[in-house]
Formats: sequence, C-alpha cells, structure tokens
Amino acid sequence: MGLLNFVPLVFALCLLAPVVLSPVSTTAYRTVTRFSLQTFGTYVQDSGRRRATRSDVLQSAHVGETYRLYASKTWVYSALAAVSGSIIGVYLVGLVLSLMSVSPDSVRESLPPQFVFLAGLLSVPELSFAELFVLLSFSSATVGLLGGLLTYWLRWEMPSHYGSARARQIDASLARTVAFIYALSRSGMAFPEIMRTLARNRNVYGETAEEIAVGVKAMDLFGLDMLTAIRQMARQSPSEKFEEFGDNLAGVLQSGQGLPSYLHDQYERYQKDAKVQQEAFLELLATLAEGYVSLFVVGPLLLITILVVIGLMGTADTLAILSLMTYPFVPLGNVAFVVYLDSITESLRVSKDTRELLASNSLEVRRASDPDAGRTVSDGGIATVNEERLEVYDRFERIRSALSDPFRVVREKPVTILYATVPFALLSVLVRLAPEIGTGTVTFASADDVLVQATLFVLTTFSVVQEMKRRRIKAIEAAVPDLLDRLASVNEAGMTVAESFRRVASTDLGVLNAEMRRMRRDIEWGTDTATALQRFEHRVDTPTITRVVTLVTNAMHASGDVGRVLRIAADEAQASRRLKRRRAQEMMTYLIIIYISFFVFLLIVVALSAILMPALENLPAANAGGNVPAGGSLGGLGNIADVDFDAYRLVFFHTALMQALFSGFVAGKMGEGTVRDGAKHATAMFAIAYVVFLVLQYLL
Repeated sequence: MGLLNFVPLVFALCLLAPVVLSPVSTTAYRTVTRFSLQTFGTYVQDSGRRRATRSDVLQSAHVGETYRLYASKTWVYSALAAVSGSIIGVYLVGLVLSLMSVSPDSVRESLPPQFVFLAGLLSVPELSFAELFVLLSFSSATVGLLGGLLTYWLRWEMPSHYGSARARQIDASLARTVAFIYALSRSGMAFPEIMRTLARNRNVYGETAEEIAVGVKAMDLFGLDMLTAIRQMARQSPSEKFEEFGDNLAGVLQSGQGLPSYLHDQYERYQKDAKVQQEAFLELLATLAEGYVSLFVVGPLLLITILVVIGLMGTADTLAILSLMTYPFVPLGNVAFVVYLDSITESLRVSKDTRELLASNSLEVRRASDPDAGRTVSDGGIATVNEERLEVYDRFERIRSALSDPFRVVREKPVTILYATVPFALLSVLVRLAPEIGTGTVTFASADDVLVQATLFVLTTFSVVQEMKRRRIKAIEAAVPDLLDRLASVNEAGMTVAESFRRVASTDLGVLNAEMRRMRRDIEWGTDTATALQRFEHRVDTPTITRVVTLVTNAMHASGDVGRVLRIAADEAQASRRLKRRRAQEMMTYLIIIYISFFVFLLIVVALSAILMPALENLPAANAGGNVPAGGSLGGLGNIADVDFDAYRLVFFHTALMQALFSGFVAGKMGEGTVRDGAKHATAMFAIAYVVFLVLQYLL
C-alpha cells in the first residue's frame, strides 16, 4: 500500500521525462515535436503583431525551430508543467504536514524560553477531512498554475535573453570582423566571396560571422541577390550596431562608392567604440569588485566576529548559524557572483574552434577499387561507408596521438591534467583514510589535513600548466604585431608571400622563432604557402594566430600583394593588445584589494582563534577556586564551560579555506577574464591559509 501512494508522483515524472530527454535523445525530440504539432499546431496564431514580434525574436536568437513548432512546444511544456506541478504540489504539502506534525508541547520543550511563543506557529493543528481536502486542492491548483505560467513565461523569455547575449557578442566582435572584410576588400576579392569566406570561418570570428552566414544562406539557398540578403540579415540581427552597419553597407554597394574607404572608416569607428565600451566595462568591474569585497569578504567577516563573540561569551549558541553561513552561503554566494561575472564578460571571450586543415577534405576522397566505393543509395547519392571508416580512424588517431604525447595535450589543454590528478588525489585520500573508514571513526577534523592536501595538489598542478599556457599565449600575442609589420614591409618591397615568410623567419621573433623556422622548412621542402601557414597555426593554436592565418590565406587566393592586408591585421592585433593591457592594468588595483581583504579576513580569524578563544578557555580554570558555581555564569558572560571551542576553531579553519579558494577564482575571473586563470590565486591563498592554521595549531 505504501508504494501505491507514489504512483501519481511517478506518473508526473513520466510526463516530464520526454521534455527532459528531448535535448539529448532524437527519439524523444521527434516524439515531443510530433505530439506538439498534432495537438496545438492548428491553434497557433498565423498572423498578428505578437506573432511577428516573437518570430523576430526567435530569428535573432537563432532558434533552430519555426515559430509554429516553438509555440506548439511551449503550450505542451506549459500543460505538462501544470499537470505535473499540481500532482507534485500535493506531495509537497504532504511533506510539510508530516514534518510539522508535532504537538505544540513538544515544540515548546525544544525551544529556548525566549522563543516559546513560536510553538503554536511551528506546529500544525489537527485537520478535518474537509479542511485537508480544501488545503490539498488549493495547493495542487496553485502549484500547477504557477508551474504552467512560469514555463510559458520562460519559454518566451529565454529567446530574448539569448538574443541580448548574441547582441553583446556581435558588438564585441564587430571591429575585428570589419577589419577582416576591409582587408579582403583591399586584396581585390569580390564582396559575395568575402561573405562566403567569413561564413566558412565563423568559428574564428564569432557571432558577427554567424550573422554574415545568414546572408550567405539567403543568397546560396534561397536565391536572393546580394543587396536584399544583406538588408535581410541586418534586419534580423539582434544588434543595433550590426543592423546599422548592414544597412549602410548595402547602400554603399548599391551606390558604387568606394567600399574600402567606407570599411576603413567603419573600422576606425568601431575601434573607438570598443575603447569607450571597455572604459564603461572597467567601471562596472570596479563597482562589482567593491561590491564583492563588501558583500562576500567584509560582510561575512563582521558577521563572524559578532556571532563568535556572542557564542564564545556563552550567552547563546551561534555555532549552527556560523556553520550555515560558512558551508552553504560562502560557496553559493561566490558561485552566483562568478556566474554573473561570466554573463557580463561573455562578449570578451574570443571564439576559437579547431580550424579545418586541408587534410580535412580527405573525407571526400574515394577510391574506385574500395568495397562499396561506387555503390549508390536510394536517393542517388554515394554510400557513406568509407566516410564512416575515415571518421572512426580519425577518432582513434586522436586518442593514439594523445597517448603518445600526453605532455603536448596537457600544454594545449591544461584542463586535461585534471583527468589524472583528480583520480590520483581521490585514491590517496581513500588510502590515507582507510583505517578510519574501516573502524567508522572518520570525522571532519580527522579528514581535514588529507582533503586539504589533496585539494592543494590538484590546484597546484593545474595552476602551473594553466599559467604556462597563459604566458605562452601572452608572449605570442605580443610578437604577432611585429611579425605582421615585418611581413608587410618585405612584401611591399616586392617579394612574394613565400619569399617574405622565408626572409622574416631568419630574423629574431622571440617566442615565434622555432615555429617560423619550421614553417620556412615546410616552404623550402615544397609545401605551398597556404598549407604551411595552416600547419603553423595548428602548432601554435592561439586565437590571434588563427585570425591572422585565416586572413592571410584567404587574401592570398585573391592577390599575391598582401602587404596592405598584413598592415591592417597588424593594426587590429595591436589595438586588441592595447585593450587587453589596459584592462589588466586597471584590474590590478582590485586584484590587490581582494588579496588585502583576504589577508585581513585571515588575520582577524587567527586573532579570534589565537587570542580571544584561549583567554576565554582559561577563565573557568582561573576562577575554579569556588568563586563561580559549577555550571554557572561568570560575570554575565554566560556558561563559558559549555562552549565547544574546538568546533569554533574548525569552522574558522573551513571558512578561511573556502574564502581563499573562492576569492582566488573570483580574482582570476575579474583580472584575467577566466576562472581557470584564477587557479594560481586560489592556490596561493589556499596554501597560505593552510600553513597559517598549521602554525597556529602547533603553537596552541
């Protein structure tokens, strides 16, 4: 009979299962799609202002569904949420009633004398069948209605949120994309081909290139002329800047005015806008840094001090409140702050994906002698057996390459080191705690050192390889403008592109010396310049080099005179580097403030542990001559003998470690743009806090 009580709950979860599985399961997605169209497809509004507005929002967010399908799914999701919510609401009320089914006398006995008046509020009186039915019906209807309305609102609100995020990313990448278009236009490439080139490299140039790809699709798939396609992609874009750029661009192309001069003016304008936007962004980061220090460092510090003084005086037990603030509040608050930081800094992240080398076209190679090579399928195409074989080979080749040179994989992707260090750290924890686990005597206090040392090991190894990669990328980005300037000068002097690279490779380029010499050898041994450049980009593998190689290789297809293109690329790289350096200089102040705030936090916690607590511990012993009765209070300080000083020290220790860990990651996110770059700050603060408490434990 007990299991039958949960049948409605299982039914509610089964209703939600297809919705939850549809993003990862093709079968679930098709089932939900078919059911939505059959159930609500005929009721979706076909015209009207609201439909037009929502359709534009879906297009600007690049939602891969038609308005009719998305609206039908919204109704289905809302209905399922309402039905499931009404069922779950009954169980929630039942859970609350079972938890509060305590007599007022029992509640009154467990409360302090000051809070006895709450006994009636914390207990539930006996309810009749009619009252219980009304309560459950009301809760079911309320939760179901709220679930349905909230789902409906979220379904239409999320595309607007995605569109706003895309607009920020488009604005951030617009300057370098215009520089790319400007450079290719100076090389003599036709503008439709420039658009197609940019669409093929949208993984390099980000959301602006995604918008250009919309225009390319309109030309190539729907047969629109170039001007109509440009105006349409501008009208559908969520970015006002891109919409203005597209409209003006269509006007310039239609009038026959000088396109390079217009693009040059637009590039300079967007560079100035980028500087203004960065100043505003730095001011926002400064405000957030001050708010973080006040809310997550100074605030908890003051609250801890007050609660500790009250608790150590024996007037009230504040240990539970301290634990509640330390374990849930500090981690969740910091995680929420980092998530918010990530949402406002997403436009600063450079789109970077693995570029397709010329070898990637090998999937199209087919030998007539191969089995099934010429076999056709029902649609008239060619069987894909060989393609599948090559894909399997590529997957195993990547695994074999990673296993043959794991250090290279770690250098390129530092996060992969966690696949080795985290299991090793967990294994070491289990081995070292095996005796306590076997006897069942393991506690937080006994496991602290082992867990902290394992965490420190994972943090240290990751921060070392991450910092090595960061410094390598920084050195490469510093050398790129000089490289491009030299290449432009040599090419403008009359040398070919291949001769220019061979000549520049013999000069001192700092961190790029070895890779440039390898590229020179590739060219000397007969490799064409485009392939040598792509191999060079694949080895260096940084966003700046990727953009440069993409620009140069495409410009070479249009003209051998790439000197002007290289000048433009050098200016763009130098401008981006100046913006990054300016941001790093501005945020250094707040990075120092976070460090100082942490040290102040640590100093006060140590003072409470090393000065105040020992003094209070010695008070009962100093007055043991009969001046204070057993179990009594001392001078209005409360019953100090009942205070668990060791528990307070443990909470202090955990608070300092958590504050060190999260402050470090926040410092990296604010100062350098990624949480990964905060690993070194977290490692330093974490190690300092641990060493300080080890010394404190030894002295006490």
